[in-house]
Amino acid sequence: MAAHLLSLNVGRSEPSTAKNVGVTGIAKRPVASAVLRAPGPKHGGLGSGVEGDFLGDTRHHGGDYQAVYAFAREELDWWGDQLGRELPHGMFGENLTTSGLDVDAALVGERWAVGDEVVLEVCGPRIPCATFAARMGERGWVKRFSEVGRTGAYLSVVTSGTVRPGDAIEVVARPAHDITVPDTFRAFMGDLDLAERVLAADCLVEVEAAELRETVARRRSSGAELD
Repeated sequence: MAAHLLSLNVGRSEPSTAKNVGVTGIAKRPVASAVLRAPGPKHGGLGSGVEGDFLGDTRHHGGDYQAVYAFAREELDWWGDQLGRELPHGMFGENLTTSGLDVDAALVGERWAVGDEVVLEVCGPRIPCATFAARMGERGWVKRFSEVGRTGAYLSVVTSGTVRPGDAIEVVARPAHDITVPDTFRAFMGDLDLAERVLAADCLVEVEAAELRETVARRRSSGAELD
């Protein structure tokens, strides 16, 4: 079957002990439709790019370049086999559960058309956190998830509109470089040579590029590897 949106998921405010903010919206649940729109800056904007979706930790999540989170159903099924449990749509906190699309093969900067209205742009990987670990309830989850390195993708909203389960997803533009979402994740997680490749491709938004440049420079000057 052609690539399509299998499930559209939004979160509501729930108590959380994982972070100081005390609330989370990671437990996403399927809805029949939602408007996707650019939420504005991470600090002071609307938070999620999915209307009606709650984000608890807006210091680290949300904003224009983490507006929407996509994860492939095929990856959820793989993890379900590894963990010996069923993982429902939205279990990883994803807004878009896709089918027939290799989300982790996406190039940073490629664009997807979703349904008849919406265009999204791939911005980078999801970095696992304490809230995700608490949601999963699996020992050593952050390390295990990071070692696999297929994180799904954060996307920005280029063209807003309404999406629904069943909407087709089509890759409509790809950049000239070859930097994938997992490449970017590994760069941030410790691969110094790959970090320099990512920076050379000039594919990151400036705030993330600046962070990566600073880390590379610090490690190069100290003669140490990233950790």
